[in-house]
Amino acid sequence: MSFSSTRLRGRGLCFAHGHHEVLHGVDVDVAPGAVTVVCGPNGAGKSTLVELLAGVRTPRAGRVERDGSLALVVQRPTVPDALPVTVRDVVAMGTWSRSTRTTRGRRSAHRAADDVRRTIDLVGLADLADRPLAALSGGQRQRALLGQGLVQDVDTLLLDEPAAGLDADSRATVRRLLAETARERGTAVLCVSHDEQSIAAADHVVRIVDGRVRAPRPL
Repeated sequence: MSFSSTRLRGRGLCFAHGHHEVLHGVDVDVAPGAVTVVCGPNGAGKSTLVELLAGVRTPRAGRVERDGSLALVVQRPTVPDALPVTVRDVVAMGTWSRSTRTTRGRRSAHRAADDVRRTIDLVGLADLADRPLAALSGGQRQRALLGQGLVQDVDTLLLDEPAAGLDADSRATVRRLLAETARERGTAVLCVSHDEQSIAAADHVVRIVDGRVRAPRPL
């Protein structure tokens, strides 16, 4: 297949929890240099779709085709609050996987500390860089996770509700960062979002209702 216009592709994706069908024959394309937003009501299967595309789950039917490196930004940190992990630590975790990739990844590993510092500033957490993650608000934690995804400089970036728990100004910052990441780096960005402005600003919209892709409403 050719990835000239698609970095990540799902075809006929089906998934079920036991006897409960979650996704039914979903097709999706994620293009480089663009932001694709997956939207729809709660329980429609949006997060499951992202997990299938990321390889976290295996589809019951259908296939996923990927080209290049990929990172997934989850909605909540997987680090226990009892661990003394700081914002800087969380963002720096994104450089660990980067250092295992190709020549571009190994080269960027040498400037990992500078990249982490710039990314922390980019997501507006410079004053909290050495603050324990457990001491942050939900919105601040979410920005730290976004930084972990951005610092990886991957070909495809998947995000599950990156603006969840953020105020209006912070949501606008997330929209701007994702748009800049797509356009300036050529990254294929896909995110789940309930934010109306994020949906309106997206290059592509995938609307899921009852586990099926519906035609998006006009933007």
